[in-house]
Amino acid sequence: MYINILFSHSSVLAVKTVPVGTARLTSLCRVRGHSVAPSKAAVSGIQNMKSLPYFCRGEVVQGFGRGSKELGIPTANFPDSVVDNLPADISTGIYYGWACIGNGDVHKMVMSIGWNPYYKNTKKSMETHIIHKFKEDFYGQTLSVVLVSYIRSEKSFPSLEDLIAAINSDIEEAKVQLELPEHSQLKEDNFFTSTTNSSPVSSSSAASTSQSIINGH
Repeated sequence: MYINILFSHSSVLAVKTVPVGTARLTSLCRVRGHSVAPSKAAVSGIQNMKSLPYFCRGEVVQGFGRGSKELGIPTANFPDSVVDNLPADISTGIYYGWACIGNGDVHKMVMSIGWNPYYKNTKKSMETHIIHKFKEDFYGQTLSVVLVSYIRSEKSFPSLEDLIAAINSDIEEAKVQLELPEHSQLKEDNFFTSTTNSSPVSSSSAASTSQSIINGH
């Protein structure tokens, strides 16, 4: 099942179905029925997440600025239009999956969805850490991800060091889980090679782009 949305930006970012003609396309996401085995630690948390694996694409926007500076773990943030339209069954917490920037290579990733209790955020976010070393920032470029499965729920930590240790543990679990055949196959999904996996498109081409995603798999 494919999910598309129309919003009021000039670039492609997106989320769920609304009546055609109500606004302009800002993003493209979809959910499809793969059989995916969750990690043992996440079995109870994932049971009701029928939308996984969840495919999503959006422009990288400025985040809280803490990933690289405080944590040494840089993250890429999705805009509100993507965050606010996550399926209801995608709960807050830590996920693993695959991601790529523009038409680049597909890499393993971990994503935090929620309010980050340690920092007591008041704004919900989707923060993606791509497990790869990049030479420079990629604000404004298109980030394409597939959320494969769930690691754990959000929680606070007594210290910054404990938070960093937990994130690194999440990263190591992601590396292991994504080697499983049922997870690694999603790296090759044609979602990552579609013509829309590039810089955000203008509103003039939004309709044709949307149709390409809907019919293109």
